[in-house]
Amino acid sequence: MTSHPHGKAGPADHARSVAEHLAAVTDLLARLAAESRAEVLPLTGALGRALVHGLLAPISLPPFDNSQMDGYAVRSVDISDGGADLRIMPPVPAGSSPQPLRPGTAAPIMTGAMIPAGADAVVPIEKAVPDHFRTEGSDGLVKLPATVPGTYVRTAGSDIAAGERAMAARTCLGPAQLGLLAALGMAEVEVYRAVTVLLVTTGDEVVQPGQPLPQGKIYDSNGTLLEAAMKQAGLNVRRTGISTDNPAELQALLRTAGHDVDLIVTTGGVSKGAYEVVRQAMADQPAEFLHVAMQPGGPQGIGLFDGVPFLGFPGNPVSCLVSFEMFLRPALSGLLGSPAARQPLRGRLAQPLESPGHKHQVRRGSLQRDGTVQLEGGEGSHLMHALAGSNCLVHVPVGVTELAAGDEVEVWML
Repeated sequence: MTSHPHGKAGPADHARSVAEHLAAVTDLLARLAAESRAEVLPLTGALGRALVHGLLAPISLPPFDNSQMDGYAVRSVDISDGGADLRIMPPVPAGSSPQPLRPGTAAPIMTGAMIPAGADAVVPIEKAVPDHFRTEGSDGLVKLPATVPGTYVRTAGSDIAAGERAMAARTCLGPAQLGLLAALGMAEVEVYRAVTVLLVTTGDEVVQPGQPLPQGKIYDSNGTLLEAAMKQAGLNVRRTGISTDNPAELQALLRTAGHDVDLIVTTGGVSKGAYEVVRQAMADQPAEFLHVAMQPGGPQGIGLFDGVPFLGFPGNPVSCLVSFEMFLRPALSGLLGSPAARQPLRGRLAQPLESPGHKHQVRRGSLQRDGTVQLEGGEGSHLMHALAGSNCLVHVPVGVTELAAGDEVEVWML
């Protein structure tokens, strides 16, 4: 691993760091965490949303002592070390309220059924003689081995006790979390409203997929790529047609379509070229255009358009996705708990790489089952085929210029 030499100025020494830009994006979107954006949804409609407030368990889980096995509920004191013959009581199916267990008796009990009062253990059916349930009633006998109190008994509150914290505020609700809420008897939950994003792609050179492709034009992949990423993350996405490179037309489009959204995201037109339409359209708005020390995705726009939060992503498709994953996803995750943050993993490079020491480089790769990371494509931000063949983003932090095959890297699964 080689570090960027101290004292040697890089071409982006004055660029904003990734952490600084993420903080700026988080600050821009802080209003989205207001409690006024809360709504109450049935559990079936809350998948992928995040809790506004923490929740205390209204009941204990399990709510009563119950059997972990099919077997016999017994009083352990009734069985000596050599076993005992006990009189069989009426069975206890799941969902019933059993009668108390009398001394010298055993009650056939099903998995999940309530432990009768007086019983303190369950003997599995396969350890009984006979090893199947008898049906002759209270006159029948069953031979059972000795057991100790608590054996195969799920005690009330052993999962969670009533009044304990069930979930923290901003918990992202996946299947397991919704299942817990259902187990606690909750039919609905207060969550943050989904973020609505106006997504605008720009450029005279861009053509909608499915249309004829004139010479010098390219198909728009940014819109589809970002819309899919945003929808997968639980955002509501509003698309417009592709904006031309006319600033007045872009302003009119944003005012028409963006007056009731939570966020405006544009792609393209944020660099220092002669026809950067987004920069021109934002000339009279409190927005700034800057360079982040990141590759790809260096050029970024951030601010407000007519009071609506605005993010301007670069025009190359890989840069768009990297910008979403590095800034918008983690900002929303930190503020709202949704979408869920990418969990960092570690892998070992299958081949060497080089990186500009003054930038945080994000490469595309495939994490293999043996823990190695195969890089897909090069550094270019236009390499859609390489992106499509990847399952992770590979992070090379600022200050690292070379990594050898076998070196460990952080990856985020896509």
